[in-house]
Amino acid sequence: MHASSKITIQAPPQRVFEFTSELLKWPEHLPHYRFITPREDGTVKMACWRGFVPISWVSKHEVDPTKREQHFTHLKAWTKGMVVVWTYEERADGGTDVTIIHDLKFRVPALAFLIEPIIGHGFIDPVANKTLATFKRLLEAE
Repeated sequence: MHASSKITIQAPPQRVFEFTSELLKWPEHLPHYRFITPREDGTVKMACWRGFVPISWVSKHEVDPTKREQHFTHLKAWTKGMVVVWTYEERADGGTDVTIIHDLKFRVPALAFLIEPIIGHGFIDPVANKTLATFKRLLEAE
């Protein structure tokens, strides 16, 4: 499964990157995020709402300020093994194109044809699009 979400935010790339990469502040900014808890092993437990459905997962999170990228590797739950990359591209008008790429090869290949579309269209796309839209609203209001 490969999913891509993209939005243009009318704010400088460095500001967008800094704001969105403050992972532990996401629940303050994103009403659909229930919590993000750092764990002793350096990973984070993340939880949000998909409509009225609570979902959670454990991720390794890395920020690369030189490339202006965020990387997540999902380590548990239905999305175990999924790799997520956030990129930030400067636009000629001074704004920023933010793209989130989700790549998942479901760990039970025989069920992938059934599970991957549910995970992708039912959960990943709605949560990622809501996250990007909320960040856009907040950053453009500054």
